[in-house]
Amino acid sequence: MSKPLTCDVVVIGAGMVGAACALYAARAGLDVLVVDRGGVAGGTTGAGEGNILVSDKEPGPELELALLSFRLWTGLTAELGASVEYEAKGGVVVASSPGGLTALKRFADAQRAAGVVADPVAGDTLYALEPHLAPGLPGGVHYPQDSQVMPALAAAHLLRASGARLLTGHRVTDVPRGPDGAVRGVRTDRGDLHAPAVVNAAGTWGGEIAALAGVHLPVLPRRGFVLVTEPLPCRVRHKVYAADYVADVASDSAALQTSPVVEGTAAGPVLIGASRERVGFDRAFSLPAVRALAAGATRLFPFLADVRATRAYLGFRPYMPDHLPAVGPDPRVPGLYHACGHEGAGIGLSTGTGHLVAQVLTGKKPDLDLTPFSPDRFAEEAA
Repeated sequence: MSKPLTCDVVVIGAGMVGAACALYAARAGLDVLVVDRGGVAGGTTGAGEGNILVSDKEPGPELELALLSFRLWTGLTAELGASVEYEAKGGVVVASSPGGLTALKRFADAQRAAGVVADPVAGDTLYALEPHLAPGLPGGVHYPQDSQVMPALAAAHLLRASGARLLTGHRVTDVPRGPDGAVRGVRTDRGDLHAPAVVNAAGTWGGEIAALAGVHLPVLPRRGFVLVTEPLPCRVRHKVYAADYVADVASDSAALQTSPVVEGTAAGPVLIGASRERVGFDRAFSLPAVRALAAGATRLFPFLADVRATRAYLGFRPYMPDHLPAVGPDPRVPGLYHACGHEGAGIGLSTGTGHLVAQVLTGKKPDLDLTPFSPDRFAEEAA
């Protein structure tokens, strides 16, 4: 084996969340090493759309984390904006019926009380925001805080800004612990990395890393497809989705669920989601899922019926049973920290997660109460 490397903290995972953990830990004065079995953004991050959303979160711990992350993203994009293709495009959530609009407005009222900017829009205002929407929709809610980055670029630039050492192509095979039970770093297939702290930012594979350290963390893959159209002039100005998308995100069902989510990109193609299903790590193409995405998108934007889809891609969101990530120290294993299980919100929640992890790594009181995100809240489910 090669000579062990020594650092203050090893971050497992070079996706968006791992990059944010590395950045904030390094800015807190720690010597950071990031290790990944693949390349930068090679997992869920590289298969995502780069959304930074507050619109789809109900009041509670996740929304608090989203608002903290939004504030941090605002600062980071002032530094990195052009290089990460940051777009402050805003979001529009559309109701398909008067009853749906009433429920959506009630949801937005609660969000506003929690600090979200959520502006109800009637039909005429809705079409001023998005002229190409299907006719006859009763209205929706405009969320100007919603934004987007190019996720692979963002992860790469945050890692570069961190100054952390990066080891790609190194598979973590063990998380050794000392006689006192504390972590001693990680073992990889290419050598040992010694550190008194390990951050599990392995996304969908976070449960496997936790198991290497001897603890249970029920992270499960939730497969999703995205359709990509041919390049178009700008005809979709915001991230636009149907109100039932929020319910699908919060659902516990393993079956295929789709709800239309449509957004343009700076390069021209339109991205079409969103599907969710728990099928393990099955990477097979699903024609039913893609057909449902196309049908949902054309219901929102009829012009898309005449647009060619050039490709589809898939990824696996790191699903947790209560839809909250694991963030912070693991009380079962001294020196082990978790930053995974963000499902489809990892890009948006990454900065807040990294900031909070860096705070607890350096002995500071975190800006948010980490109790709802505690990694041991599922301990009773251990086999």
